[in-house]
Parts: sequence; structure tokens; C-alpha cells
Amino acid sequence: MMTNLSIKEAIFNRRMLICLFTGFSSGLPLFVLIQLVPGWLRSEGVSLAEIGLFSLIGIPYVWKFIWSPLLDRFSLPILGRRRGWMLVTQIGLLVAIGAFGFINPVMSIWSVAYLAVAVAFFSASQDIVLDAYRRELLPDQELGLGNSLHVQAYRFAGLIPGSLAFILADHLPWQSVFMVVACFMLLGIGLTLSISEARIENHAPKTLQEAVVLPFKEFIERRGFKAALQMLMFLFLYKLGDSMATALQTPFFIDLGFSNTEIGVIAKTSGLIATMVGLAIGGLVMLKLSINRALWLFGFVQIISILGFAALAEIGHNNIALALAMGFEYLGVGLGTAAFTAFIAKNANPTFAATQIALFTALTALPRTFANATTGFIVEQLGWTGFYFLCVGLAVPGMLMLLKVAPWQEQ
Repeated sequence: MMTNLSIKEAIFNRRMLICLFTGFSSGLPLFVLIQLVPGWLRSEGVSLAEIGLFSLIGIPYVWKFIWSPLLDRFSLPILGRRRGWMLVTQIGLLVAIGAFGFINPVMSIWSVAYLAVAVAFFSASQDIVLDAYRRELLPDQELGLGNSLHVQAYRFAGLIPGSLAFILADHLPWQSVFMVVACFMLLGIGLTLSISEARIENHAPKTLQEAVVLPFKEFIERRGFKAALQMLMFLFLYKLGDSMATALQTPFFIDLGFSNTEIGVIAKTSGLIATMVGLAIGGLVMLKLSINRALWLFGFVQIISILGFAALAEIGHNNIALALAMGFEYLGVGLGTAAFTAFIAKNANPTFAATQIALFTALTALPRTFANATTGFIVEQLGWTGFYFLCVGLAVPGMLMLLKVAPWQEQ
């Protein structure tokens, strides 16, 4: 157990502050794609089936391990191997997010799709570098807390495209809304310019072949083929249920009759409060519990939080029910993601951090990309309540995999 002094030292240091900023910069573009863009399209009259298919724009998150060796192998001038790629991707996101406001989605839905793919590509590439930088930055004993802070800031970033943007949309044209949201990427750019490269003993691969082959070879040799395969299956299944549950969150609220302002103020304010609570709970629990036990505990909370949406679907347009469902979702899914992210970082070798973490997180993005593409059709067949019960069922196999990859009684 840590002393009071060591707890203070673990929480109040510059590395934890950096984790907060990396989380915000990483979360903002993803929530633009999964909350703001679907809500914008629905408010402009685009069908649920078409919006569901927009989940396929997340393909870059799935395939990012293909180009991650390039980011491991090559450095850009001046800023260094990690910071250089951070700056390039963040500038790309600043421009691409702002460009949405200049498109009419009804007249040019394919233009929206192409731009969304560009945002997804820059976002996935930024994640590769931020994840690698954080793994290099944090000592092993700080992985749980650092990744918990990263994830809570990641979730907090969703309040910009998911709350502020919808409040502004009732008063400003969409062009101005997207420009305001894009400007929040300046926080990430400021971080990149103010930090230095992580000082570790590991060096960049000497050849592109090394960058491609060694990360996969090392992972399989370290864990063994069977255990490696089990872990990869777990990474796919653990977030399957809640990924699908949140895929059409904003269109769900709109279909229940909530206004843009209600979505922005009530749903997202409760999300903000839950994020702050989760920040405190998650940080303390990750200090006291092992990462394995946090996966078990937060995984159950994550499943129960999905049932809040099923209850809201039955209750209908009720502001209190909306606040409770949204708050519990932010708390449950946020805590589950924090433990999951720490588990991924723990199982990555810092020498090959960019490629290994890209591979692991790509598997977690598979449900969000391909399974979520069917959510619109599923809702139209089962209704919202049946859909959320299905999501609960799909979350169970991932929990069962914990018996193999993260047993409660760690060895």
C-alpha cells in the first residue's frame, strides 16, 4: 500500500498533467465523428441507416497498426520522433474538423464521408504517437493512474463536440460551430510545443523491416502463441457492448424528442459531473487495486451502465432520466476504458510501443467500426430498448475472457 506521500507524488507531477492533455487531444476528434457528425446529419434529415453506415469511416482506427511502424522508424525534423508526428496530425485535425461546416450534408453526403475519413486518419495517427509517448513517459507503477487520467480527459473532451457544439447550434450556423470545435485542437498543439521527448533507453528501429517485424515477434515470443491469441480476442470483445451502445447516442436522444439545447446542457452536464467523479474514483482505485482487478470491477459497472439507456428508451422524454442515464454511462464506460487502456499499456514493450499499442487498440476499434455500421439497421428492427439489451448480451463474452487473460488472483 502506498504512503500518503507517495500517493501525492504519484498524482501531482508533470507526467500526470501531460496525460490529461494527451487524453483531451486524443478524445476530441473521435467524439466529433461519433457524436457531433451523427447529430448534425440527423438534424439535417439524414436517415438512421445512412448515419449507422458512417461508422465505417472509423476504418483508419482499425488499420492504424499498418502505418504505425513508419511513425516508429522515422522522425520529422526539429521536434523529434514523437513530437514531430504529434504536431503534423494535430494541425491536420484542426483544418479537417473546421472544414465540415463548409459542406451541405444533404446535397453532398459523400463529401462529408471523405472529410470524415480524413479526420479519422489524422486522429488514428495522433493516437499512435500519443499512446507511444505516454508508454515511454510513464514508469510501470504509474501506468494505472496515468492512463486513468488520460481516459477521463478523453471522455471530458467529448463534452465539446457533444455538448457545447449542440448548444451553439441553436444559436449559430453549423459552419461557426465546427470552427469553434476545431479550435480546441490548439490545446493539443500547445502541449506538443511545450513538452520534450520522453527520455528512455530504447531507440528507434534501425530499419523499416525491424520496425515492422520485431514488435509482432517480441509480443508472440513473450506471451506464447496461445496466450497471445487469447489476449487479442479479449481486446476485441471487452468493449464490444458499450461501443455499440454509444454508437448512435445522439440520434437516440433526438428520436426521443430532446432538443439540441437539452442534449447539450442536461445530458452532457451530467456527463461532466460523472467524469469528475470517475476521475477521482478511477485514480484512487487504480492506485489501490491491480489493473486486473480494476478490469473486473469496472467491467461490471460498464455493463450495468448500458441498461440505463434501455430504461431511458422506455421512459421517453424525461430530463431527469436523461441526466441519470448519461451520468452513469460516462462513469461506467469511462472507468472500464481506463482499466482497459492501462492493461494495453502494461502489455506493450516500450521499445515497440507505437506498433504494439496500435495493434492492440486497433482490435478494440473493430467493433466500433464494423459492428457499429449495423446499429442503424438493428435499431430499425428491434427498437431502441431491444437494441440496448442486445448490447448488454454482447458485453458478456469479454467479461468471461478475463478468466484467461486477467484473472482476479494475479500470479
